[in-house]
Amino acid sequence: MPDTKKFIENLSGAGKCIGVLTSGGDAQGMNAAVRAVVRMGIYVGAKVYFIHEGYQGMVDGGDNIKEASWESVSSMLQVGGTVIGSARCKDFRTHEGRLRAALNLVQRGITNLCVIGGDGSLTGANLFREEWSGLLDELVQSGEISEEASQIYSALHIVGMVGSIDNDFCGTDMTIGTDSALHRIIEVVDAIMTTAQSHQRTFVLEVMGRHCGYLALVSALACGADWVLIPEMPPKDGWEEQMCYKLSESRMRGSRLNIIIVAEGATDRHGNPISSNAVKELVVRCLGFDTRVTVLGHVQRGGTPSAFDRILASRMGVEAVLALLEASPGTPACVVSLCGNQAVRVPLMECVQMTQEVQKAMDEKRFEEAVRLRGRSFENNLNTYKLLSHRKIDSELPHSSFNVAVLNVGAPAAGMNAAVRSAVRVGITEGHTMFAVSDGFEGFYKGQIKEIKWGDVGGWTGQGGSLLGTKRTLPAKHIDKIAEQMRIHNINALLVIGGFEAYLGLMELQAARSKHAELCVPMVMVPATVSNNIPGSDLSIGADTALNAITDTCDRIKQSASGTKRRVFIIETMGGYCGYLATVGGLAAGADAAYIYEEPFDIRELQSNVEHLTEKMKTSIQRGLVLRNENCSENYTTDFIYQLYNEEGKGVFDCRKNVLGHMQQGGAPSPFDRNFGTKIAAKAMQWISKKLKEFYREGRVFANTEDSACLLGMRRRALVFQPVVQLKDETDFVHRIPKEQWWLRLRPLMKILAKYKTSYDVSDSGQLEHIVRLRAKDVSAI
Repeated sequence: MPDTKKFIENLSGAGKCIGVLTSGGDAQGMNAAVRAVVRMGIYVGAKVYFIHEGYQGMVDGGDNIKEASWESVSSMLQVGGTVIGSARCKDFRTHEGRLRAALNLVQRGITNLCVIGGDGSLTGANLFREEWSGLLDELVQSGEISEEASQIYSALHIVGMVGSIDNDFCGTDMTIGTDSALHRIIEVVDAIMTTAQSHQRTFVLEVMGRHCGYLALVSALACGADWVLIPEMPPKDGWEEQMCYKLSESRMRGSRLNIIIVAEGATDRHGNPISSNAVKELVVRCLGFDTRVTVLGHVQRGGTPSAFDRILASRMGVEAVLALLEASPGTPACVVSLCGNQAVRVPLMECVQMTQEVQKAMDEKRFEEAVRLRGRSFENNLNTYKLLSHRKIDSELPHSSFNVAVLNVGAPAAGMNAAVRSAVRVGITEGHTMFAVSDGFEGFYKGQIKEIKWGDVGGWTGQGGSLLGTKRTLPAKHIDKIAEQMRIHNINALLVIGGFEAYLGLMELQAARSKHAELCVPMVMVPATVSNNIPGSDLSIGADTALNAITDTCDRIKQSASGTKRRVFIIETMGGYCGYLATVGGLAAGADAAYIYEEPFDIRELQSNVEHLTEKMKTSIQRGLVLRNENCSENYTTDFIYQLYNEEGKGVFDCRKNVLGHMQQGGAPSPFDRNFGTKIAAKAMQWISKKLKEFYREGRVFANTEDSACLLGMRRRALVFQPVVQLKDETDFVHRIPKEQWWLRLRPLMKILAKYKTSYDVSDSGQLEHIVRLRAKDVSAI
């Protein structure tokens, strides 16, 4: 209802002062969070202060606490680590230290703190808040502040953002820095795999994470590791023989390498540490394999933040300022976090207590409980890894006598192969015979269908493109031949992994069921396209890899201008009519504007953008970035926009243009796409197994209901199966996009961070949620 809508224009920060600090271990993306807090704070009329060197700077005061300007956070989005410095501070742990910190804040009128750090930093902030009024009383008694000042600054508001590569904080799916750390790990694993393959070696990789196994578990999932050791789920006694058996079995099946991933906090069931060297010695002693150890160490903390971390941190930073503006003296300190695809606020101390509960459960050897407390995302990762990594002996497998076919349809997208591997292995585990169809529906009607086995998909997760082969051909014209092939191979279910053509194809197959009984089988589609334009799903496989390609290229392009005079770049992105890549890529790369089809623009808007950039370039800002979706306008082409900016910017800046093209489709899949593909395809296969049992009658499978042809998509917080027929009304078939797209809500965010006055609907913000309720509601989420 319109009257319940809440807009940013109605929230004012006038007269408020916000301090922003990064504390504890650094994490990639912290700078993006700092930039978002500073710019959003200034946008709403507040003063924002950098607190350099974390709590140490707060205690020491002086030049460590400086007012921030709009320009002072320019060009920090792509920088790793934290440019305002971080330190582990002993002084703040003492009462004296906190007293000095309180004085330094009051002297500058700062009563709002945005703390970016791990659980230790956030716990410290909460203690500081609880002691605040007592600290002010002490300062009044010692005459260091006036009674009046203690009244004006009587309440301290705190909002936390979790910056930690370990992802060890309960209450949020992803912490800032985790995705970038996974990028570093996967880059190393991909490189190691090529050398391991050459020499038939076994590699033991040790990854960081303190007492949390998230990085180890997810990187094991993303590279298809043979074995993973994590603190939350220590291996059962006798694991040594089991592991060695698994390694030798995979070699016997033709694999030339083995990868074992060890979390730095890994232990056995009795609490004895398991080191990477101990694992190496075990493999050499039992199997005699040529084995090497690689300890990744601080490489994981370094490097430039991934697109995901930049967007996450920017969204969280803006949300943190909103939370501070809305805080009243009674509001508990909160953490802004991510749940599925949605920003939420959760009470800080609930998160800290839950995080401590995990450690307690591990200490008391209640391992199942520890995994459950880590959250749904962790639990699902572990269950998927178990499903995919341990091949049962044929005699242990349930035998279903069902045949399931997998195919790729549409343009290639990074992560498709991870999805195929996952589907094939889960299908085999469920007892089905799996068939691979080459070249999409075209290969289907030509009979390019063959059985695919467990070992055939080994090493597929890290491969870009589509190894099965994919085509845009739709099935309608060849429906008779496809039905014939279904009969010849006795196909009982279909899993289609692809883009908009896959969606249209599934609709055509379902429409043809009345004429062809062979098509009356369970069918499910998993969205995989760089454009992210599939109705019924917020995200599709391949979009994250494309975003990273865009972000990396924009970083390089911006860097190419360093040292030259002021320059603006016009960059064209892919996406068909869908502006997802241009908008979200723009947010991640710090663009000044992003032109898309969904938000029509005219010459007046182009003119105002040029003027806006011209004003900006008169300050210390040297570079501008403008993104344009390939189909955003028939007449305002990339050349037109380039020429317009070039002409209008004469004397202030010069222009360059780049068309990114197919490089957005290529490359090795990002960790996110590997995992998303793996988990979503595993879930799709489990649905197929369930439906096969449901529709098996009198010796055959017959499925003719709407809900037997579904699209599996991610909606806000959960993975949901939706009948394709019901998605028709949500689709703009002419422009091949959904009628409603969640990411359009991020556009005002991009404009605000580029210094445009805009309307921003913040109705979704502001509800404080409790962790327990989050868990209960989101059982089916990824």
